[in-house]
Amino acid sequence: MKIGYARVSSLGQDLEAQLQALHNEGCDKIYQEKFTGTKADRPQFQELLSVLNEGDTLVVTKLDRFARSTVDAIQTIKSLFDKGVKVHILNMGLVEDTPTGRLIFNFTSSFAEFERDMIVERTQEGKAIAKQREDFKEGRPNKYTKKQVEHALQLLETHSYKQVEAMTGISKSTLIRAKKKALS
Repeated sequence: MKIGYARVSSLGQDLEAQLQALHNEGCDKIYQEKFTGTKADRPQFQELLSVLNEGDTLVVTKLDRFARSTVDAIQTIKSLFDKGVKVHILNMGLVEDTPTGRLIFNFTSSFAEFERDMIVERTQEGKAIAKQREDFKEGRPNKYTKKQVEHALQLLETHSYKQVEAMTGISKSTLIRAKKKALS
């Protein structure tokens, strides 16, 4: 039996491309979740591992979909091989339970971890550089300008929150926070 696994790291991401690739590969069942790969206790993946039997094939689109690190990938692959389960990573091919197959897999998973680490490092470096700027602010940028919020607060003097929200598009909760901030 071919069993697929699709994962994205956050709720805002889309699984559709992975699901399509797994369907095209002929998977009989597909487990899917929106859960960070940095956690070991991914519920759907744990359930998937528990149902795999000898002769089954686990299919994933990319190596980083099921392993957090090189060590995790090697341990997971070893336990699957011990159960007699084959592993097919669509962008790599079938991972064979042979010395050469394990070597190639280990090498590839090491590079995947290296790539992830480099992305994190570059992100941290970029953030450190940005923090040196005078105008740097941590977090999401404001949706409304200071002028727009001030105008909405002026409107509140003669209109209700609902009316101001309808006129400006600024939510009641944002207006309340802005009003508290203005008073302090």
